Amino acid sequence: MPLTAPPEANTFPRLLRHHAATRPARPAIREKDLGIWQGWTWREVDEEVRIIASGLSQLGFKRGDRLAIIGENRPRLYWSMTAAQALGGVPVPLYQDAVAQEMAFVLQDTAAVIAIAEDQEQVDKLLEIRDQCPALKLIAYDDARGMRHYSQPGLVSFEALQAKGRDALSGFSMDNEIDAGGPEDFAAILYTSGTTGNAKGVVLTHAAMIATGRAYCEFEGLGDEEELLAYLPMAWIGQNVFSFTQSLVAGFCVSCPESADTVMTDMREIGPTYYFAPPRVLEGLLTSVMIRMEDAGWLKWKLFQYYMDVARRVGARILENRPVTLLERLNYALGDMLIYGPLRNVLGMSRVRVAYTAGEAIGPDLFVFYRAIGINLKQLYGQTETTIYVCVQPDGSVKPDTVGPPLPGCEIKVTDKGEILVKTPGLFTGYYNNAEATRECTDGEGWFHTGDAGFFDADGHLKIIDRAKDVGQLTDGSLFAPKYIENKLKFFPHIKEAVAFGDGKAEVTALINIDMAAVGDWAERRNLPYAGYVDLAAKPQVADLIRDCIEKVNADLAADPKLHGSQVHRFVILHKELDADDGELTRTRKVRRRIIADRYAAIVSALYGDAKSVNIEATVKFEDGRSGVIKADLVVGKARTFEPVAGLRKAA
Repeated sequence: MPLTAPPEANTFPRLLRHHAATRPARPAIREKDLGIWQGWTWREVDEEVRIIASGLSQLGFKRGDRLAIIGENRPRLYWSMTAAQALGGVPVPLYQDAVAQEMAFVLQDTAAVIAIAEDQEQVDKLLEIRDQCPALKLIAYDDARGMRHYSQPGLVSFEALQAKGRDALSGFSMDNEIDAGGPEDFAAILYTSGTTGNAKGVVLTHAAMIATGRAYCEFEGLGDEEELLAYLPMAWIGQNVFSFTQSLVAGFCVSCPESADTVMTDMREIGPTYYFAPPRVLEGLLTSVMIRMEDAGWLKWKLFQYYMDVARRVGARILENRPVTLLERLNYALGDMLIYGPLRNVLGMSRVRVAYTAGEAIGPDLFVFYRAIGINLKQLYGQTETTIYVCVQPDGSVKPDTVGPPLPGCEIKVTDKGEILVKTPGLFTGYYNNAEATRECTDGEGWFHTGDAGFFDADGHLKIIDRAKDVGQLTDGSLFAPKYIENKLKFFPHIKEAVAFGDGKAEVTALINIDMAAVGDWAERRNLPYAGYVDLAAKPQVADLIRDCIEKVNADLAADPKLHGSQVHRFVILHKELDADDGELTRTRKVRRRIIADRYAAIVSALYGDAKSVNIEATVKFEDGRSGVIKADLVVGKARTFEPVAGLRKAA
């Protein structure tokens, strides 16, 4: 059915109330538990939210209070968000993989009074930092496993919270609470990834989030029959918009996977029609596909290579209903039967009608791969501060190197220095408790300064080059856009992460993380023994493998008139994986360049010197909280570069 929520349903609790009244028996949310899917209708969700809101009210939660929510995607956590909003409170989702001290910053900044935690792991982190968060009075936990002997004050089970809510439900008027709220009330505080320092709390109103959700639904014709799997962190704006917000706007069903390890299986079982993934997820999926194919027999591997060549030539044109010869169409149809169809099924994307990617720049090669096999993957652009509502690629006008034209109601201008400024219906009200940071990124005319550099192409599509602060120049004046280079490197399944350096230098160099699964599989097929990541990364054969990937990227860059000078000359394969727990990546796996440049300054210095190796000693944190030291001798590798002659590449 088309979108039917009336304009007066202008807060999330009002949207829920509308769906409970107009489609009470339709599925609203599902969860897989112990291998079995269980679901709740819109009427049942409304009842659950009313019970939770009543319970929170009994525990002292009131209008304006903040409710911290920590865990994987779980129905009770989503219901708690809406319950807090119904009471005029503000939910604050936290990243479930954040360490305790990262959580402490958010809890202190927002002065959250109650926290809803998924399980024992999250409760332990909250108990560790509770003394640092004096406003936090109560912790409620969803999963009781492992909690039997916990007796700390201020700790209650979710069942106890619900029991309080049921007991007081007859005297609790949730409708009055809902009617007391308004669209300009705070709907959520979502924290940025913090690439350059402490994360900032982005305050979004009901009006901003619902306007964004409604606009996307209208743009793509989304209705209440869509299916979506909610597998990304609840604290991330993408998950909030494409599951929580849009499901409440359009009335479609959201499914929660059993665990991060079962997402692929759950995708195949649900068969979503609507899909969202940041580039890092799409990179991981492609890596898993390539590992499977390399393990396949010779004939299957050759068929895969042949039909992927066919797909790259005509797949996107067929997807966009552009002219293709009959012979090419028949050949693609055969490839669809043998390769593309089974591949989409393995990925759980057989029924996907619309797929989005955002969060950071995606490599053109990766983007083309998914469209070539018949997945309608499109890029969109926005930030947490804009409720990711700035640009999106419309059907029939999709390019691998742009993010599309501005969305309806959105204005964009590019400054003389190339920075992108926007005005959008989804714009935030400011950073929570941080007026100075708000002033730094907004001006008196209402423009939000994104910090991204880009330009409009001849068709009016916005092209993002990189973060404005990261774009630089080599000493010969050539453009240096590190993210563009890194994305091309990460298209290869053997490279998990790359960090390029070159601003103000004569040459570009790179730090490389290998993908343990892909390179481990590659090594095993060649009977190459290894004892772990450090040992595998140090193998000369692995250095040759990575060198070959870099040289292929260099050959591509040589044909680019703007970036031929950005070919990678020297590289080092790092002895450890870059890790969010070590502060090297954000929780959304964005590179913290300054931290990496400082931490690995000795390696970067060696990349720009004559050294053939560099000795490194690094402190790492283990999952159990312990710290350890890794020592290694890292070899500085050299890659071939190519003359910048289009169509004729000579080894330099």
